[in-house]
Amino acid sequence: MIYAVISLIIIGIILYKAYKNTADIQINHINLDSDINIDSSLSILHLSDFHLENISLTPHQLAKKLEEKKIDFIALTGDFLDRKRSIPKLIPYLQVLNNTQPKYGIYAVLGNHDYVLKKGNLQHLIDILEQHHCHVLQNASHSITINNKTVNIIGIDDFSTNRSNIPLAYKNVKEGKNIVLTHDPNIVLEMKDYRFDYLMAGHFHGGQICYPKAYHLAKMGKLPRKNIIKGLHTIHGAPFYINEGLGQTGVNIRIGSRPEISFHNLSIS
Repeated sequence: MIYAVISLIIIGIILYKAYKNTADIQINHINLDSDINIDSSLSILHLSDFHLENISLTPHQLAKKLEEKKIDFIALTGDFLDRKRSIPKLIPYLQVLNNTQPKYGIYAVLGNHDYVLKKGNLQHLIDILEQHHCHVLQNASHSITINNKTVNIIGIDDFSTNRSNIPLAYKNVKEGKNIVLTHDPNIVLEMKDYRFDYLMAGHFHGGQICYPKAYHLAKMGKLPRKNIIKGLHTIHGAPFYINEGLGQTGVNIRIGSRPEISFHNLSIS
């Protein structure tokens, strides 16, 4: 009996610490060039996997973490929510992002959990995003000009639900720097014939629960089977980044991973 009680206490402590981890937001800064010139660089705020059903970061806390940050554009890489009733919860977060006044706007792609919504509710989510000045890119691109140079922001739809159409996403891409936003990073394995200078994704939550590796992610594609589940990597000489996300799925705990806000500096010269 005593051993059972001790075991329950230990499990309780582990679960409590795992829950507390969901509020331990890690802020990561990624400089893609060691000698980057701030006057000819692009500052990108990358957020992913809000999962508003299980998020420990409040809009106010997000606002505090983004105070006085120089942001050229914001990249949102999917999995905002998966229930209709969660859609209103997204609005205060979008207001916070708009208050940062990103110079070139906010760009979003959808993730597999967003596509759980029925068609009308999914359109409502897209409408809310667009009403708050987010360009929702579903196999589409948007070009901006910085210092007379073209930067293509390319949104590839979710690979894990077979919605990716790379040729369509690249259809209107101009000559210039290519930045790809997508939810499932496994898409990089299909992009040998499509050039990108940087790709940002999410989807894996850094494993969310790692013991010590995220063995449960093996079914989520070839990258996790190679233990590529977070951080900066390269393929065919091109860099890509996997954000650990802000929220959680299933249970609201994290072990061996932390929620993440990432800032990226990319040279456009």
